[in-house]
Amino acid sequence: MIIAVNTRLLIQGKLEGIGWFTRETLSRITRDHPEHQFLFIFDRPFADEFVFADNVTPIVLSPPTRHPILWYIWFELQIPRILKKYKADLFFSPDGYLSLNTRIKQLAAIHDINFAHRPKDLPWLKGRYYNHYFPKFARKAKRIVTVSYFSKEDINRTYKIDSDKIDVVYNGVNSMYTPTSDEEKLNAKARYSGGKAYFLFIGSLHPRKNICGLLRAYDAFRTSVNTDVKLLIVGESMFKTAEIELAYEGMRYKDDVVFTGRLGNEELHQVLGASLALTFVPFFEGFGIPIIEAMNAGVPVICSNTTSLPEVGGHAVLYVDPFSLSQIKEAMIKIYQEKELRDMLIEKGFEQKDKFSWDKTAELLWGSIQICVNT
Repeated sequence: MIIAVNTRLLIQGKLEGIGWFTRETLSRITRDHPEHQFLFIFDRPFADEFVFADNVTPIVLSPPTRHPILWYIWFELQIPRILKKYKADLFFSPDGYLSLNTRIKQLAAIHDINFAHRPKDLPWLKGRYYNHYFPKFARKAKRIVTVSYFSKEDINRTYKIDSDKIDVVYNGVNSMYTPTSDEEKLNAKARYSGGKAYFLFIGSLHPRKNICGLLRAYDAFRTSVNTDVKLLIVGESMFKTAEIELAYEGMRYKDDVVFTGRLGNEELHQVLGASLALTFVPFFEGFGIPIIEAMNAGVPVICSNTTSLPEVGGHAVLYVDPFSLSQIKEAMIKIYQEKELRDMLIEKGFEQKDKFSWDKTAELLWGSIQICVNT
């Protein structure tokens, strides 16, 4: 069998959630199924680390997909040509984009459809593209995988896609995120927070991540409690960050907020392991990988009670309404003041994170691939 894969998000040093999903699943599937051939289709020069096995043939297909016009050219003109040339049996797209211009069977991983519910979070043209094409992609797909039962129900309800066509394939957790030693924690605090304890956010600076609400809640926390605990924001800017800048500039304790930008894997491991808690309070999330990374690292979690997050967090996190600054503030106060609560959440987190692994993810994804090809 020849399986073509959209691997355009495998970018060295810049893996985000979907990129990690692609890397962790495909590295296992290609290794475990040497009897099949895999075409990895990149949109720019690739790193050798992403050619996981001898049965992988990398292809660079221009143009680089940097905006919606180039997305259209790549998926509707270039991809059909490559699929036909190599006589592919299946096209698997880990980021959900498909080609409407091919008869070859296609499997889409649609992680969530946040843009259908929050279109104003995106630049106008990107929002229009997503909301015009993703319903078409969902109908075109022979089969769909998604990363939570919440997203499965959302795709079923919003796009009127038969739920029997949608498989749930949870994300895994990178084994790198383990508890760090006391010395490592001291070193991380010395480097990033002047030796002070800190709450931590990990993710892109994007409107749906609720950075503004987190900043305001942190300000309220500092106003309520006599402490020098800081707030670290780890991640790159995405869309519409002017509101974040306004929220930051209006803060009383803005000097105690540290924006680190993007961190490398080992740096992120150290920063996460030394944090007082992960504060992850987005408005909408298809899964929420940072939650289980924190659990794996022995770090308590404050988390939104919306969308997929209760499904992932189980009984191991402290939930808040992301629209309620007072709830976020009160949760920060509890985490700061109550060591027994922190210890309980850490213990429950170790149990909850065992429900997720990339081995399980790859196994379930392979099952979906087989069903897709054989039906």
